[in-house]
Amino acid sequence: MSRKDDLTGKKALVGNYRSHAMNATKRKFNLNLKTVTLLENGKKVTYKVSVKTARTLRKQGRI
Repeated sequence: MSRKDDLTGKKALVGNYRSHAMNATKRKFNLNLKTVTLLENGKKVTYKVSVKTARTLRKQGRI
């Protein structure tokens, strides 16, 4: 399963490791994912969202 935010669609970014000699090796910046449960139409639904999205949902009172 991909490391993707179920609500916002955010996914991992790609960049490079850089050594002291400036050699470049590919790497991924993965999201910090967290499982949250939300109520939708009276049912509990589980989503994998980034921690930043979870904080926004908590601020809005949806968690």
